[in-house]
Order: sequence, then structure tokens, then C-alpha cells
Amino acid sequence: MTDESGPTAPQRACFEAGIKFGTLYHQFAGTPITPESAPSLARAMEAAIENQPHCVAVTVEIAEERLAAAVADGPASYVEFTGRYANVEIVVEREGYRVTTAMTLEDGYPLMRVESVEVV
Repeated sequence: MTDESGPTAPQRACFEAGIKFGTLYHQFAGTPITPESAPSLARAMEAAIENQPHCVAVTVEIAEERLAAAVADGPASYVEFTGRYANVEIVVEREGYRVTTAMTLEDGYPLMRVESVEVV
């Protein structure tokens, strides 16, 4: 059963942002990453997500200290990328609304959340 009024424009913009995070996280999870390859992986992630409709900005910052510690403590010269190694901001504009979202590590979990919804 659907609501006849449907989702609002801000809700549709938030949904678009969620789609971007799902794509970013699941497309790149498991990618081998080292401190040396981290900058190029971050740029590839940004470029891939920015190609999607309604996306106006993506910033991926690799948590270099966490990454280097994981590599140093691990059995190989790399680790697999997960959200614990990145801080991400994605900005989407749709139907007159700008949604800013973020992913940061909170209590060991990469938490994705809506930071703001603004009229543009």
C-alpha cells in the first residue's frame, strides 16, 4: 500500500544520498589498500560517485593512521578497504534541496548519516 501523496522532495533528495553511500561502500568494500595506494583509491571513489545523477560533491579522506596501523598489525602488506578507513562527505542536490551526508567511524562502526537538508 502506498501513500497517495508520495515522498516529499527533501525525502527524495535524502534517498538519492543514501543510494550514493550504498554504491560507494559496497562497490569498494574489499578492495586491497595500502598507505601508498590510499590517495588513488580515494580519488577513484570520488570520481565514481560524482558520476551519479544529482551528486554535486564527494570528498573521501582515508584515515591514514588507522590504515597504517592495520597494515602493520596484519599478516600482509595491505588490508581490505572497509568504512573504518575512510571519512566521507557526499552532497546531493535534487528538486531544489541540497542534502549533505557523512560517514565517520563511531564506536568502531562506519556510521552514515544526514548532516543537513537545505533549500537551494
